[in-house]
Amino acid sequence: MNTANIIGRKQETSNLSRLYQSDKSEFVAIYGRRRVGKSYLVDEMFRDEMAFSCVGIFKKDKSSNDSYRKTQLRHFYSNLLEYGLSPSLKAPEDWLSAFDLLKILLKENSAKRKVVFIDELPWLAGPQSSELIEELGYFWNNWAVKERNILLIVCGSATSWMLSNVIRDYGGLHSRLTEKIYLKPFSLNECREYYRSRGFHMSDYEVVLSYMSIGGIPYYMDKMRPDLTVTQNINDFYFGNKSIDTEFKDVYTGLFQSADNYIAIVKALGSRFYGMTRTELLETSGLKGGGTISRMIDNLKECGIVRAYPRFGGQRKETVYQLCDYFTLFYLNFLSKDKSGKTWTAFTRTHEYEGWCGRLFEIVCCQHISQIKNALRIKSSGQEYCWSGKTAEGIGAQIDMVIPSAEERTDYVCEIKFSENSYQITGEYEQKLLNKLESFRISRNHKASHSLLLVMITTLGLKESIHNRAVNATLTLEDLFYALPG
Repeated sequence: MNTANIIGRKQETSNLSRLYQSDKSEFVAIYGRRRVGKSYLVDEMFRDEMAFSCVGIFKKDKSSNDSYRKTQLRHFYSNLLEYGLSPSLKAPEDWLSAFDLLKILLKENSAKRKVVFIDELPWLAGPQSSELIEELGYFWNNWAVKERNILLIVCGSATSWMLSNVIRDYGGLHSRLTEKIYLKPFSLNECREYYRSRGFHMSDYEVVLSYMSIGGIPYYMDKMRPDLTVTQNINDFYFGNKSIDTEFKDVYTGLFQSADNYIAIVKALGSRFYGMTRTELLETSGLKGGGTISRMIDNLKECGIVRAYPRFGGQRKETVYQLCDYFTLFYLNFLSKDKSGKTWTAFTRTHEYEGWCGRLFEIVCCQHISQIKNALRIKSSGQEYCWSGKTAEGIGAQIDMVIPSAEERTDYVCEIKFSENSYQITGEYEQKLLNKLESFRISRNHKASHSLLLVMITTLGLKESIHNRAVNATLTLEDLFYALPG
């Protein structure tokens, strides 16, 4: 196995290494957002141990199921020949024959451990998925698992398909998976490591700007050039890219069936940064309620494009769905309409840019909640949430994030501020902070026996000021970039 060229992914490589060294056959499903590096991870790690590898071919035209299946079978057979199958053996006409040929190939392989990688399984299966799934299940249950030396890895960007047909399947693959791996985008620390490995000398502040623009997606990050500034790179990636509209559509076409409905959901969520309740989402998107919309929302959550979080206000608790895929957010905000004459360079000189940075930095913090809890030494906590309410005098207050810890009898009240320099708390803002604390203290969400701890999460810390007195703890980018063990 080779992990020398793999950035980050320590937990995933550790799990795959453990499964490779197992004394029985193992079956792994890897899924995640398009462009996140699923194929690269497996190809790079097992390039010298691969007994067979194939990839499904994406075809937009699925009008003829028979033609679609023949195309996939032809490529599958070609890969079998590349890995040493005798050309005297007849090409398969169905998936039963195809997996029979795979058995022959693997039996002739003398390696002690045999890695089989089927990439883009949803594309391989096509519109009539049942045949391939049935035969894959039969191949695994009736042969591979008994061999005790097979590591079968299946992978796919079509998250809804992977969840329905493999991970949550109740047919031949039910309870057969040894491991399921959701491959997330890179964390901030992994992004920094990736950029440094490619000759960039970016500050952590600039890494965050890049992160808020394209996310931790290795494929997009690989488009960045070390001889350009971050602003120039972002401008070229989006505004200088003639195929950016196609990339947006491909993200959702590649991830989901019924891509138009998924796009309707993300466009609706993109129109309101802090998210929507399910009812609000249905009204804005024009989609009908029921089990279908619930599954679609769940699928978007599973691949990290949407997050759900609780929002408290007054006497109500609501579940809010928020778009949190950076590429999609950028595209919908700046490119979905007329982009003629627009440049990112010009936008960075506006007040609107400061607002955009502030909002996106809140998402960055939410996605690095483990690093925040680590920095605050919070051992256990309930789910973080946002909150709004009023002081006894009726003054409105809103809190970006509350982290409740019953074990430590403390509610961590977090204020999140993005700034190019050390953030300065003025007398006016100090009073706002005190109002936030007081309004939350008298709310039904705070237990009277618990303490409040005000945390300022900023990019570069706070300026020295007499108005910092209300702040109990300050976190900076250094804390968000912390590499958590495991």
